[in-house]
Amino acid sequence: MPHGTYPKPNKISALSPHLISILELAEGLKMETEEGSACIPILKPTDESELEKQWRLYEAYNELHGLAQEFQTPFEAPAVLVVGHQTDGKSALVEALMGFQFNHVGGGTKTRRPITLHMKYDPLCELPRCRLVSNSDADSDPSILVAEKMSLLEIQAYIEAENMRLERDPCQFSTKEIIIKVEYKYCPNLTIIDTPGLIAPAPGPKNRALQSQARAVESLVRAKMQHKEFIILCLEDCSDWSNATTRRVVMQIDPELSRTVIVSTKLDTKIPQFARSSDVEVFLSPPACTLDGFILGDSPFFTSVPSGRVGSGPDSVYRTNDEFKQAISLREEEDVKSLEERLGRSLSKQERSRIGVSKLRFFLEELLQKRYMDSVPLIIPLLEKEYRSTTRKLNEINQELSTLDEVKLKEKGRTFHDLFLTKLSLLLKGTVVAPPDKFGETLQDERTNGGAFVASDGVQFPHKLIPNAGMRLYGGAQYHRAMAEFRFVVGGTKCPPITREEIVNACGVEDIHDGTNYSRTACVIAVAKARDTFEPFLHQLGGRLLHILKRLLPISVYLLQKDGEYLSGHEVFLRRVASAFNKFAESTERACREKCMEDLVSTTRYVTWSLHNKNRAGLRQFLDSFGGAEESTNPLSAGLHHDSSLGSVANERQYTKPRADVKLSHVASSADSTSSIQTTETRLADLLDSTLWNRRLAPSSERLVYALVQQIFHGIREYFLASAELKFNCFLLMPVVDKLPALLREDLESAFEDDLDNIFDITNLQHSLGLRKQDTEIELKRIKRLKEKFKQIHEQLSSHQVVLRTSMISLE
Repeated sequence: MPHGTYPKPNKISALSPHLISILELAEGLKMETEEGSACIPILKPTDESELEKQWRLYEAYNELHGLAQEFQTPFEAPAVLVVGHQTDGKSALVEALMGFQFNHVGGGTKTRRPITLHMKYDPLCELPRCRLVSNSDADSDPSILVAEKMSLLEIQAYIEAENMRLERDPCQFSTKEIIIKVEYKYCPNLTIIDTPGLIAPAPGPKNRALQSQARAVESLVRAKMQHKEFIILCLEDCSDWSNATTRRVVMQIDPELSRTVIVSTKLDTKIPQFARSSDVEVFLSPPACTLDGFILGDSPFFTSVPSGRVGSGPDSVYRTNDEFKQAISLREEEDVKSLEERLGRSLSKQERSRIGVSKLRFFLEELLQKRYMDSVPLIIPLLEKEYRSTTRKLNEINQELSTLDEVKLKEKGRTFHDLFLTKLSLLLKGTVVAPPDKFGETLQDERTNGGAFVASDGVQFPHKLIPNAGMRLYGGAQYHRAMAEFRFVVGGTKCPPITREEIVNACGVEDIHDGTNYSRTACVIAVAKARDTFEPFLHQLGGRLLHILKRLLPISVYLLQKDGEYLSGHEVFLRRVASAFNKFAESTERACREKCMEDLVSTTRYVTWSLHNKNRAGLRQFLDSFGGAEESTNPLSAGLHHDSSLGSVANERQYTKPRADVKLSHVASSADSTSSIQTTETRLADLLDSTLWNRRLAPSSERLVYALVQQIFHGIREYFLASAELKFNCFLLMPVVDKLPALLREDLESAFEDDLDNIFDITNLQHSLGLRKQDTEIELKRIKRLKEKFKQIHEQLSSHQVVLRTSMISLE
């Protein structure tokens, strides 16, 4: 075959290179190899059945590819995936490989869906015969994909319409492939997937829309490259191999380039750029370190596609596809001549095998056919496994259809009720079955989703100080951590600052005298401060624990699904159970919070000194030290230092003299009775003078009020903390264990009696199961048919190998 021309349309050239070599060897031809020459004879087929066998192989792989696309099956047929940037000449190269033009070529995004081209050589097809693959009509067998015959213009219109539709779509790109079958006398036997062109947008806020498109395209292309069976055709439009524009993306998936063929496009524009022959040498044979991998074919391919479109219009350069094909062949010859002129020598056979579209096409066809042959034994076990899996799935659907009667549905509902409660109990008691990375929450996540404990000043307690703050917890462990944080936050809450104006306003006037009652003043201030401080914490605790309880529902569902105990398909029933659980959690939390609120109201409505001082002696000590400190410069200095909380009184200096731990009994026995009576009378007089008879807010009186407020606030805080924790444990956590089962069962039985059909949505369930059964049966038929095809192909290949070995032995 002359260099740079397409193979003549004969049936032998349609065979794979392996079968071609078999025919040549059968005639006793000497084949040149890298080691030398050898003569390996093989039997030549006596008819043209080999062509039909190979076509069956192509059709089987094409159908396998379509099955993988439609049903997301775990196997992939070998194919060539074309990856390149928008200006790399990607679509033009695909058209040159096909031998005719069909797509829109030019600047901008012309491909928004991957286009899969199942190309097949047919020497009798003078014009391209195209078929758009889609599901069959309802009247025929839906397990068979229908290839609707279309003209090139109709194919072009369909692709353009899809691009325009996706351009208006928010996603703008789709991973679903447009599948086209092509038969033509110049087509290679290849499956090529043309992907959207990668975009390299400029940085900056003005190009955010283009940057978003670039990320979407790269994500789509990366997903396609993940398929291990695909040969990646990496297109680079550069004259310096150190610039890895497309390779940068490809090597993220194929870092060693072990399944990548690199193609340098637009060779005709690059040759004039080289001034020295050494530059051309490096360009044609780049160092291995430059390409950073072991590429398929050992070195890059170099192609040129002549510009111009095929058509009858005034802007068309070529009138027919034959003219386009001839222009491609001519371009290859010119590229070879230009390179030889620049190098000053003739190109070697190895170098010529890398230049031109026809050489790339031959290499890809040979490579893909080898993958086809090698993959046949591997495909059969996968098909067998998928057939068993699909059969099992179909049996499960049939089993579920057979249980759609009232008695069995009720029993399934009751069984699910028991299993659901078992999972809830397991989560509260503790388990590691549910993955923490999926269902656990750190304390920071918990605060974001369920609300944080925020003090009246808006400050949050540092989450790092809480035990297990960074761990992803759920269930009972998360509940315990939330309670621990509540204790930390509330237990460390200080009484808000008290101003002199608040003290004076709280003094007021009694209904029977105009004296000042500082104990009442302290009570008024303390209960107001405590109510404003602790009530928000109560609501925050309720919201946080409710969030933790509601999270038990999706985790329980996961555990049920994991153990195969989930009622799939009964969405109405499951929503009913979920709604009942959430309503129970909300109502229980609300009732518990109201009980806690009653306690807070009672402790902030009436001050009981025994709660705040443990016993009545505490207050007596306070007043006694206040009235008996005449010897000190400040009569209250000795009596106030014992409570460290008094040290925070604004603008008051600290007194360091320790207070004697005095009790009334000790006072009574510490001196003789005459001296004690006189001292007590003096102290009482001073106390009355500084409280009842004097409205001036002396420093001693102010400190007295501060001390009493701190004492009362501390007592309320301790009681509120203990009471809230106890009540949430008893009236929120425990009802999940002892009350929820009965309430859920009652709701379930009520639903069964009222409207069983709607609860299980039997009509819609029968319809959805019928559709699932139909789809599964279609998938099963297609897998079965493919399994039989590949078994037959495998048997034929095995028989060929036996004949080959027999012939070689006989010649020896």
